[in-house]
Amino acid sequence: MKPVIPVYDICAIAQKTIDENDLLIERFSMYLQTRKKLWLPHRHSFYHLVMFTKGGGGHTIDFVQFPVVPFQIYFMIPGQVHSWDFEGEMDGYVINFSSEFFQPFLKDPDYLDQFSFFKGNCESSVVSLTESERERIVMLFEYMLEESSLEDKGKTDIIRALLLELFMRVDRIVLSSTSQLPKHNSNYHILREYQRLIDLHFATLKLPGEYVSFLNVTVDHLNEICKEFLGQSSGQLIRNRILLEAKRLLVNADLSISEIAYQLNFSDNSYFTKFFKKYTQITPESFRKQALIKVV
Repeated sequence: MKPVIPVYDICAIAQKTIDENDLLIERFSMYLQTRKKLWLPHRHSFYHLVMFTKGGGGHTIDFVQFPVVPFQIYFMIPGQVHSWDFEGEMDGYVINFSSEFFQPFLKDPDYLDQFSFFKGNCESSVVSLTESERERIVMLFEYMLEESSLEDKGKTDIIRALLLELFMRVDRIVLSSTSQLPKHNSNYHILREYQRLIDLHFATLKLPGEYVSFLNVTVDHLNEICKEFLGQSSGQLIRNRILLEAKRLLVNADLSISEIAYQLNFSDNSYFTKFFKKYTQITPESFRKQALIKVV
């Protein structure tokens, strides 16, 4: 039995064999014309970002729906579940790049992890551009489109530099539009490290108290930090990550509910079902059936 949600690599999306740099840049209207299958739920094995300049309807990232808004940009990391439900004439820009794309350019292999929109948290993945930044960001996309069409050996590094400028400008918008303190703030650093640790250990470390020794803080202080920046308790961050992984696994028809419970380190299938229903108001089986309906 194949997975309900297909996983596309960057060559399949490009519909051709692309160069070793694993990069695709297109106008979004052109991208949509020949990729109708992407309207249905699917996963990418690469990084994916789209900026809308025209259109309506909605799109879904990891089972959370967002309305399409002009000059909205969304970012996705490999493995997230995604679908579209657009209305009217759509346009904008799309960029796909592999996990290896920046390796020859950056010494830090985890450089992208510093940006909140590349954390795999869907609520942080969608950003509305400020009017003051729109012109410059549109220009960056146009420059990248122009470079991608050239036959020049230096074009890839130019695109990498332009793309990094794009990330930093969007990150500036994110920081200025929230209550988050600057990145050098020690509490902000603790939060980001906590989120990173959750991503690594959520299946085995399920209580905030199991993380504090890594962070050199108390449970109470960690809880205060999470509420200060995110309005959520430290325990909620762990539960949300477990639930997200559970949903991603549930849309894979190859896995039974018991196998998913085992992968997430629940003692038995019953405990996993109770946990899932408590925080989603729906059983794992019902969630899977609803996901199947959306794909058919």
